[in-house]
Amino acid sequence: MADTPAENAVQAPAGQLPAEEVEEALKNVIDPELGVNIVDLGLLYGHEWAEDGALVLDMTLTTAACPLQDVIEEQCAQNLDPLVDEWRVNWVWMPPWGPERITEDGRDQMRALGFNI
Repeated sequence: MADTPAENAVQAPAGQLPAEEVEEALKNVIDPELGVNIVDLGLLYGHEWAEDGALVLDMTLTTAACPLQDVIEEQCAQNLDPLVDEWRVNWVWMPPWGPERITEDGRDQMRALGFNI
């Protein structure tokens, strides 16, 4: 598992999914413990197209010991496989995730679920 953002990244190749559509697809990936999507939780640190044409997602988890990494990767697969030919997750642990990364939409979603945030 890597600790730094994707290396050798380039802009989206011609005909590849625009950044906005990548994020929109990943809003369908729901953190199973918190019930909020990974984009609004701030778990997606970034995404870039690698030189080999693969979409590389720089992501983290709420804790390094989170047992749901496989579940989140499977949800990513369900949402990205129909849209991109190749993708992979670069798990990033620095900087560590914190609640300050949650978007205002994410905070609204958490409040609706009963979280006091």
